[in-house]
Amino acid sequence: MQRRRFLTLAGTGAVGSLAGCGGSGGSAGEGGQSLREHPAAAGLDALPRRGPLDGHAVLTFEDPSCSRCRAFHEDVVPEIRSNVVDPGEGAYILRTYPVVYPWGEPATQALASTYARSDPAFWSLLDHYFTNQGQFEADDVLDRTEAFLGAETDLDGGAVVADAESETHDEAVRGNLAAADDAGLGRTTPVVLLFRDGEYVTSANGSVSYDLIAETLGVDG
Repeated sequence: MQRRRFLTLAGTGAVGSLAGCGGSGGSAGEGGQSLREHPAAAGLDALPRRGPLDGHAVLTFEDPSCSRCRAFHEDVVPEIRSNVVDPGEGAYILRTYPVVYPWGEPATQALASTYARSDPAFWSLLDHYFTNQGQFEADDVLDRTEAFLGAETDLDGGAVVADAESETHDEAVRGNLAAADDAGLGRTTPVVLLFRDGEYVTSANGSVSYDLIAETLGVDG
């Protein structure tokens, strides 16, 4: 964990950084880029998401091993779903970003292998990682993943884990890392990019509040 000084969002394209997991924050580029033009959204149509792409967008980079990502997932994402996704105002788009603790890398491989098979199972597994975050280590996360998928989903947990171990879907994992690098996002997680009516406005790293998202997008708080 690294405590970082908050940079006030002062106009289009500014980047805010609060306490977050990982290393330094970065710059996500100038305002006004469309969602599809922004380097952080490369391969957009293949990314896990909730909601339509024809309105606002909240694009996040999250590490399942990051405690600030867990807090964001538990406290902020439900607000995004209630006020942005469910009313049809826009989308919540997720890129997994394994840059914090070692178990995040195999977990992210397992998430990619799960998403290739089932969107609902992907979100269930992500919830499982965040809810039980303190229980995982690099040498047991895949065993625990197999047990969870076998018990709680219709997937063959052994097949998912085999794919994760052989990095069958590594292109998706590396694509997320490359998108972050290309956009200059840094490694303080979570990273949250906000697009109002499909155009990039700003980004923030670390402890991102729903109030910031609501104010930026002009949606209910």
